Amino acid sequence: MEIRDADVMNEDMELIEIGIEDDGVVEGFVYDDTRRHRSVWKGMVAGLAGGLAACWTMNQFQAGMKKVTESNGNGQQQQEQQAADATAKAASAVSQTVAHRTLTEDQKKVAGPVVHYVFGSTIGALYGAAAEFSPITTKGWGVPFGAAVFVGADEIGVPLAGLSEPPNKVPASTHASALAAHLVYGATTDGVRRIVRAILK
Repeated sequence: MEIRDADVMNEDMELIEIGIEDDGVVEGFVYDDTRRHRSVWKGMVAGLAGGLAACWTMNQFQAGMKKVTESNGNGQQQQEQQAADATAKAASAVSQTVAHRTLTEDQKKVAGPVVHYVFGSTIGALYGAAAEFSPITTKGWGVPFGAAVFVGADEIGVPLAGLSEPPNKVPASTHASALAAHLVYGATTDGVRRIVRAILK
């Protein structure tokens, strides 16, 4: 498609109307400065919703991967077990620090998923807020964001906190599965964020 009269649009400008001739040539543009639409709270709400949806989607993806890989070894099971152990340990640490009590095994089974959703939705909210003022954050439809969460949390933060084995002691297949799950998380967070943010305008 050939573009005439307006070839450059900076990150703060949004194309809101175009005229298209029968031959597919774009003739006219009307731009709107998106800076006046920026809102931290709307961005955070949209990101929060995206993060919650992404946590659920991530769980479903991992469950599907488990079914596919069951006959090929226990790498996926190891990844899920490590993730469950990490969230359970985090929940126990919070309980010890805040309430000065030790969680039972049954309580850990409930608290672990809660930590997973709280963390995922909080990171999603921060992502949504960042997207309001730095559109480049959303480049790649959330995939780079998911990769960053994988590196920052799974590969660095969680091991440093003593909630999982060091990365060099984890099989490569487990790293690959975890990365794939976080890419799904990132893409879902961004997709839902865009939809909710559009509704909130």
